[in-house]
Amino acid sequence: MTQNTTENRSGGRGGRAVLAAATATTGLVAGIWFAYAISVMPALARSDDRTYIEVMQNVDDVIQNPLFFLVFLGALVLTAIAGRQQWRSPLRPWVLAALVLYSAAFLSTVMMSVPLNEELVAAGDPARIADPAAVRDAYEDPWVAWNIVRGVLNTAALGCLCWASTLMRQTSPYLVSAAGSSASR
Repeated sequence: MTQNTTENRSGGRGGRAVLAAATATTGLVAGIWFAYAISVMPALARSDDRTYIEVMQNVDDVIQNPLFFLVFLGALVLTAIAGRQQWRSPLRPWVLAALVLYSAAFLSTVMMSVPLNEELVAAGDPARIADPAAVRDAYEDPWVAWNIVRGVLNTAALGCLCWASTLMRQTSPYLVSAAGSSASR
C-alpha cells in the first residue's frame, strides 16, 4: 500500500525542518541587507570621506566571519536542498523561485559588492589616500545600488519560502496527488 500524503511528498518532517531552516537563514541575510539600506548607509552618508572609507573597510573586515558565511552560504544550500525535497510537491514552484531569487542575490554580492569592497580595501589607509572623495565616489553609489538589488531579491526569496511554508501546512492530499503521484492505480 502506497501512502500519498503531504508529509511524504514534501520530504516528511525533515522536509519541514529544512524548509524552516532555509526560511530562517534567508530571512537573516535579507535582514542584513535591509539594515544596511535603512540605517548603516544613510548614517555613513553623513560622514566625511575618510570616516566613510574607514568604517566601510572595517565593516568589510568584520563581516567576514564564520557565522556570517554559515548563514550566507547556508541559505543557498538549504534552499537548494529544500528545492530537491519539494521536487514532486505543490511547493516546488515557490521553493525553486526562492532558489533562483536567492542565487541572483548571492551572485550580485559575489560579482558586484565584493569587488567593490576589495577595491575600497586596496585604496589603503584612509588617512593616506590622496583623494578620498574620488575613492568614495567610485564606491558609494554603486555599492548602495547593488545592496538594494540584493536586498529586494533576498526579500522576494524570503517571501517565496514563507509562502511555501504556509502552503506546506495547508496542502491537502488531493493537491499532492494533482502535483504528480507515483502511486500506481
